[in-house]
Amino acid sequence: MSLQRVNPPELARPSGFAHAVVGEGRVVVLAGQTALDGDGRIVGAGVVEQFEQALTNLLTALRGAGGGPEHLAGLTIYSVDLADYRAHAREIGQVWRRLVGSDYPASAGIGISRLWDDAALVELQGLAIL
Repeated sequence: MSLQRVNPPELARPSGFAHAVVGEGRVVVLAGQTALDGDGRIVGAGVVEQFEQALTNLLTALRGAGGGPEHLAGLTIYSVDLADYRAHAREIGQVWRRLVGSDYPASAGIGISRLWDDAALVELQGLAIL
């Protein structure tokens, strides 16, 4: 099963996301993941390190459901400091390409005042189609 990324020419060229993703199959809804380690502690001092751990956790949950990075159709990124997230966008993109590849899901970045864990800087919530 493959997903089709749809980026209509009438819309601005996407960078780090797809405008729409089409797929058919079993839907997997992935809970929000922060930079928790196996002991339930937030790890990583900065947004890049926390993004990498949160993405690793999201992909681990997806693999547990029988999928892989290629099945990600949607991603919501919650950040307590969008300016800091944007300032590190290049490094975050490098983490994405190393762990997922060059395809991007339909995504949204949302600034929030805080996450469940006070030390968490970013949380990722996903949707996959297998």
